[in-house]
Amino acid sequence: MNVRIYPCTLNGDVEAPASKSAAHRAFFAAALSDKPCDIVLSATSEDIKATISCLVSLGAKIEKKGDVYRVTPIKTPKNARFDCGESGSTFRFLLPVVAALGAGGAFTGRGRLPQRPIGELLSALGGCSFSSKKLPFIMNGKLCGGVFTLPGNISSQYVTGLLFALPLVGGEILLSTPLESKSYVNLTARVLESFGVRVIETENGYKTEGYYRSPARYVVEGDWSNAAFFIVASAIGNLVRVKNLSFDTAQGDSAIKNLLLGFKSSGTVIDAGDVPDLVPALSVAAAYSCSRTRIQNAARLRLKECDRLHAVAHNLTALGVKAEEFPDGLLIEGKGGVNGGTVSSFNDHRIVMSFAIAATKAAAPVVIEGAEAVNKSYPSFFEEFKKLGGKFDVV
Repeated sequence: MNVRIYPCTLNGDVEAPASKSAAHRAFFAAALSDKPCDIVLSATSEDIKATISCLVSLGAKIEKKGDVYRVTPIKTPKNARFDCGESGSTFRFLLPVVAALGAGGAFTGRGRLPQRPIGELLSALGGCSFSSKKLPFIMNGKLCGGVFTLPGNISSQYVTGLLFALPLVGGEILLSTPLESKSYVNLTARVLESFGVRVIETENGYKTEGYYRSPARYVVEGDWSNAAFFIVASAIGNLVRVKNLSFDTAQGDSAIKNLLLGFKSSGTVIDAGDVPDLVPALSVAAAYSCSRTRIQNAARLRLKECDRLHAVAHNLTALGVKAEEFPDGLLIEGKGGVNGGTVSSFNDHRIVMSFAIAATKAAAPVVIEGAEAVNKSYPSFFEEFKKLGGKFDVV
């Protein structure tokens, strides 16, 4: 689906959708608990559907009634086929859990998922064997407890996956390099605490205490990552107010407001190490600034649903903004706005939403190719965009 977006002013209130990151974690914890749990989830997405499907394949029972998902925990783990879709979280959380339960199974995925890094996590899963080092593959064996050594600078999802496994097998996580995106591990710890598991940070890693206990009901909070696009919309001249966000949150992307306030006329440097998912949206804000913005410590963005550093630089250039790629970041010469033109989604939800927001104040219409990629995390994005006064055609 290609959409042509016309310059306009978004105006009104929008409810932030439920946090995809928190929802993934809540479903895994509920499926491993001692009793059923009702998860209240105001919005779903393709990634969350992938997690639910895989947990059902593993032996959980998940029933939906309105916004409430009744999760009956896994009792007899199944050796099954696990289709992780394009969800890195689903895949990387699921592997250690299936290994810890000794279930085994066949893992598949689509899009860029088979190319995204997984080798270090496979190596850490002692006691298990894999038919291949990348998707699709079959896993056999049972995870042995002990010390799990991981690099901290590739994916915090490795750490989260093993944190789900630790209460089942025992042991601790040792990080061989400094942890990046630590806020996502903090979010894992916050969710696990709600399910009876305490995450303890050690000198060089993590360990856990306790076992999974259902809280009976868990409400998934609003998503700062997806709210960021509408927050940036207001920063570039729209009039959007985002509701359903908690300021008492472990979501690292709640830093979006402070980062936007940090833009300076003399130039801005943004360290994206802990907020990589904000980079596409922040790049739009940088284009609308009137100064130079350097985004650094973002090399891992080349390994997401697309190479996000390349995608952002390519699309900004297509809209008349000078943007230069570096191995770990971007240099954007803000000129107070963007031209019209045609950009690509690169099959990446965050690229679509960022450039839809950029188009609202563009000098001429902007066509986004492959806009259906929003379904991965925020299927109702264009519906909300239209309610706020956004103008677009499907072309």
